[in-house]
Amino acid sequence: MKAILLFITFVISLFTSNILQAQNINWKNLKSEEKNILNVNAGWEYSFVYGFGYGYHLKTKLPIILESSISLASGEVVFDDFKTKIGGQINLYHTENFYFNATLHGIYRRYGNPLVTLQNFGADASTTIGYYKSKWFVAGEFGFDKAIVTHFKHSEIYKEVYPDVKNGWFEPTTGGNFNFGIQGGYSFSRSDLTLRAGKVMNEDFKSTPLIPFYLQLGFSYKLE
Repeated sequence: MKAILLFITFVISLFTSNILQAQNINWKNLKSEEKNILNVNAGWEYSFVYGFGYGYHLKTKLPIILESSISLASGEVVFDDFKTKIGGQINLYHTENFYFNATLHGIYRRYGNPLVTLQNFGADASTTIGYYKSKWFVAGEFGFDKAIVTHFKHSEIYKEVYPDVKNGWFEPTTGGNFNFGIQGGYSFSRSDLTLRAGKVMNEDFKSTPLIPFYLQLGFSYKLE
């Protein structure tokens, strides 16, 4: 039975990796006095996903943005499937136009269907390297999303088929996803219009989720 639960964890993680939530920033266009960054985004992953985010630009030697966000999958019940993230991103190094950036987030997500409700804690990390101008930018990205621990609550329908199934917290032996792709954007005086696209691959590098591609359109607005 434990093997069945671990397999379910793995399968569900493929549908709920939901990597579309980091804010895409034109670092060349970000001014020191712009402290608050509002973001909305929408895209396609395992389904149509939309989200909202907030970032705070710290006054530090290395540019750092602390951020939090929520994303939701389209469906009849709004909060059946959602993900929240908290963390930040940092510009580690740059020359005149080339920037090297890193992000790190803690994740809480929920997935529900008629058979089981899952609550998951995890983390993601990513890097971007790109060419940035004040009006536009283009960059390559590489990231990893890992499900660390998942709580199962099975429905009565499921228990009728598997009466010995257990609810509770389980640590999956797999469930991580790599993503790699490109991002770019066009910047106005206080806003960025961005686009991301790429591919998702399971951590074994041998298989992919049911829908192995992602696409995201985002808009950010910066305030003092």
